[in-house]
Formats: sequence, C-alpha cells, structure tokens
Amino acid sequence: MTGYQQYRGIQVEGASPLELILLTYDVLIKSLRLAKMAGEEKNMAAEADQLARALEALIELATSLDMENGGTVASSLGNLYAYMSRRLLEGSTTDTGAAIDEVLSLANSLREGWQGISDQNSGTGQPSQAYG
Repeated sequence: MTGYQQYRGIQVEGASPLELILLTYDVLIKSLRLAKMAGEEKNMAAEADQLARALEALIELATSLDMENGGTVASSLGNLYAYMSRRLLEGSTTDTGAAIDEVLSLANSLREGWQGISDQNSGTGQPSQAYG
C-alpha cells in the first residue's frame, strides 16, 4: 500500500457522512476527467476502466440515499444518479465524449451544492437527511 493509499484510507475512516459524499464526488469527477482524456488519446481500455469507476461512484451515491427520511430531495437525487448512469452507458456506444461532458457538468454542480451544505454545517457535523 502506498503512502497515498494509506492517507486516503485514514481520510475515509475518519470522515463524516457528508465528507464521504464529497469524497465520492471527487472520485466521480476525477474518473470522468480521466475517461475523457483516455478517449481523446484513443485509449479505449483506460476509458472503459475510468467509466467503470465513475459508475461505481454513482452507485455508491445512489445507495447512500436515505429514501425514508430524505423526501423528495433523495428521490430526485436518485433519479438524477440513474440518469447519469444511463447517460454514461448509452454514451459509451455512441458519443462518449458528449456523455462524459454532460455527466461531468452535472457532477460538478452537485458537488458544489454538497460543498455549500458542508460549509453551512461546518462545526456542527450534521449532514443533510438526503445524503448522497
């Protein structure tokens, strides 16, 4: 295990639910950017690997939603994560670059929103009920 992997492990272990959401968005965004670069370089194996990582991050976000207590926010996020996943899957057979761009834009916007919640809650450690 590299020092970076150990650092990330410690970061995840000590993270609040809201911090875990932000870390998952970071993985999603990084994977999408790397997939886009790999596609531009015509490295289809690397592109597919990074798209798989992005899909795993979307699954993690979707499964972390608290549908019982999150109300319409959780439901809407669930629908959006499903759309983003479908878009990546459909895009991988047609126009991967456009699909990645669209999902990357959505992911960046969502991460900014969660960062805003984190900034508002700093010091309280209380996450939103919707979670991911």
